[in-house]
Amino acid sequence: MLLEFFISALVTLLVVVDPVGLVPSYIAITTGLRAKARRSVALRACLIAAAILAGSALAGDWLLRTLSITLPAFRIAGGLLLFSIASEMVFGVRITRQSKAAEQVIEDRVRNVAAFPLAIPLMAGPGAITATVLLAGRSDGDPVRLAILLAVIAAVLAFCLVTFTLAGRIAKLIGTTGNVVMSRLLGVLLAALAVQYVIDGLRVALAG
Repeated sequence: MLLEFFISALVTLLVVVDPVGLVPSYIAITTGLRAKARRSVALRACLIAAAILAGSALAGDWLLRTLSITLPAFRIAGGLLLFSIASEMVFGVRITRQSKAAEQVIEDRVRNVAAFPLAIPLMAGPGAITATVLLAGRSDGDPVRLAILLAVIAAVLAFCLVTFTLAGRIAKLIGTTGNVVMSRLLGVLLAALAVQYVIDGLRVALAG
């Protein structure tokens, strides 16, 4: 039974989080950053997503019920916020600062993009949170199964970190022009994904 639960949790989270599918978005989001900054973004994002999913496994259902927040509402909010990031990618919006503050701008950008949109909602989005809450519900409060679920979350996000690390090599092969083109193209795809989040959230909310 424990092996069955482990396999079910691992397959579910791998499919929902989709580490390989996140690589193009990671490349687009970190375009223009140095290799060290990209690694920092990847590590921060994975740690943030791990904390969110672990929290969802341990107290997610209780927290949402306590705050009267529905998953459709969470999906709609995430979609709207994600759309704003996608629009910046499409139109090439960049924050301009004085040269003396350049290092601070880079540090702020590393922290910001690691938390949003990479960790939330791309990695620990409504789908991943929903899956984690449901898997935690299947554990019936069994500490062993909860420990297995937490281990699976750590393994999936460690795999995300590996794929993000390899993504830097892909960015070098593509070159500057390729990165610019990919950023615009993925911005459009990200905008479509954001709209789909909103549509899905509205559909469930209206149906309910």
